[in-house]
Parts: sequence; C-alpha cells; structure tokens
Amino acid sequence: MPRKPFVPGAAVVVAAALAAGLTGCTGSSSPDSDAGDAKSGGAATSSPAAEPGRYQTLPEACGLPSRGVIHRMLPGDGQALSDTEAEKVYGGQADITYDTDRRVGCRWTRETTAGTRHLGLDIQRVVSYDSAVSDDDKAQAIYDKKELAAQIPSGGAGSPSPAAPSPSASASASASKSKEKGEGVVTNDATDKSAADKGATGKSSAGAKGKAPSGSPSQTSDPSTDPSTDPSGSTAPRVLDDLGDAAFLNDKLVTADSGVHRDVTVVFRTSNVIVKITYDQWSTDKMMLPDSQELQDKARSLATELSDSLSE
Repeated sequence: MPRKPFVPGAAVVVAAALAAGLTGCTGSSSPDSDAGDAKSGGAATSSPAAEPGRYQTLPEACGLPSRGVIHRMLPGDGQALSDTEAEKVYGGQADITYDTDRRVGCRWTRETTAGTRHLGLDIQRVVSYDSAVSDDDKAQAIYDKKELAAQIPSGGAGSPSPAAPSPSASASASASKSKEKGEGVVTNDATDKSAADKGATGKSSAGAKGKAPSGSPSQTSDPSTDPSTDPSGSTAPRVLDDLGDAAFLNDKLVTADSGVHRDVTVVFRTSNVIVKITYDQWSTDKMMLPDSQELQDKARSLATELSDSLSE
C-alpha cells in the first residue's frame, strides 16, 4: 500500500498549534504572578509599627539626684553627722525591683528634733506591646490615670475643676470617712480647715515654745499660708506646664493623733518614662504646720534636675 505523501504545510500548522498552546499555558500562569505582586504590595502598604520610646534603659535611682539637692531636701538640726551616718542618710536605699531596665526607685529619710522628712523616687519605663500604640502613647495613658486618681483640677493651674466639690465639702467628707475608719484626716491641697483653725488659736502657745530648731523650715500656724486660702492658687494641686511632656503637683495635709504631716507629690512624663517624686515632712506638734511652699519648691527643683538629666 503506497504511503501518503508528506505535506510541509501540515507541519507548519501543527507547529503553530503547539506554539499557541504553550502561549496559552504561559498566559494562564500570570494570575499567580499577579497575586504574588499584590501580596507583596499589600505587605508594603500595611501600617508601620508605632515608634518605640526614647529610653531603652534606666539609670541607677539613688545616684541620679545630686548630693547637694538631697542635702537641701533633708536639712539637719545643727548636729553634724559622722561619715557613716551621712552616707546612710544621703546615699539612700534602693528599692528592690525585678527588672531594673523597667523600674527603679530609691528612698531617703532624715530624722531631726524638728520632725522627720522622707523623700521617695520612683522611675518607670513604659513599653507598649501593641504595634499600633507607641511607647509614648502608652506612657501618656498611664500618666493620665495617675493624674485622674490624684484629682488634679482641670480648670487650669491652681483653679478648681467646675465639677469639683467645694474644699469645705471635700474636707468634711474626708474627715467623715477617716473618722469611720479611725484614720487621720487627709485633705487634698491642705484643705483641712480644722487644722488651720487649730493653728490660728494655738499661735501664741506655739510662739511660747520658742524658735524652731536650727535647720528646720520656717513654719507657721497662720492659716493664710495654707494652699486652701491662697487666692492665687500658687501652691494648690495643679498641672505643671514647664516640666517634661506632662506633669502635675499634688499637696496634702494629713492630721492624726500622733501629729501632722504634709505630703507633696510631683509626677511627670518624658517620652516613655514616668517619674514620681514623693516628699513629706512629719511634725508631732499640730500647731506647727509644715510649710507648703518650701516643700513644693524643693520637690519641683528635684523634678527639674531629673528631667534635665534624663534628657541628656
């Protein structure tokens, strides 16, 4: 049987068909390629992680304040200290913490015939584990809670919040609660009018007791020196506009059977670090109220020094 003749044109047709098929296969793979580009592009256009805070570690707390500032905040009564006693008083006692890169603290105490002073320093470094929240924003949220808990007036420096109760009402409520618990009376911004009245009536007797020991702050029983009667509000609890990224100062006068003490607190935030300074003076003589202005000035001076040191 004779073979069919070979037709060159048929070969051309077959080759063209094969080429078309290969082209079709190549074209069918393009969606996968496009999908890969889209995924890559999607990853590139996703929201970047929030900025980390400025501080990645913390300094040693007891060595951060200058020794000169500690000396001024813990005055003596004219009696010299031995080298061992001076190191114990001014060297401070470090707080025990589990991670010194996240939290450090120190405490100082000085006892004199004029009373006892305590100084505390707490430094916290805030880290946000939410990629959408920066360390600074997380620190600000923590700071806001502290300011809210301290009931700092929001109507401006030294001015009461519109929704805040009157000082007398706050003092009465505080006194009532403390009486029920058997505790001393705590008043925000030293609004304990009864303590001030006691100081006014006992002014002559306080003067008869003689001059305060050397090295003690000037104290008076005159209620006009109490923040609650300060018309300018210069010593009232308030927001501080010239310290760190955010700051506030609180002042409380506490009276108890054992005596009276004033507690001054300064809290400020700088980037992702929150610093809290607590400074108080105790006196067994209820007629001699610790001076608010002096304690506040010294606490703010320390806060400014710490803020400058952390910013270096």
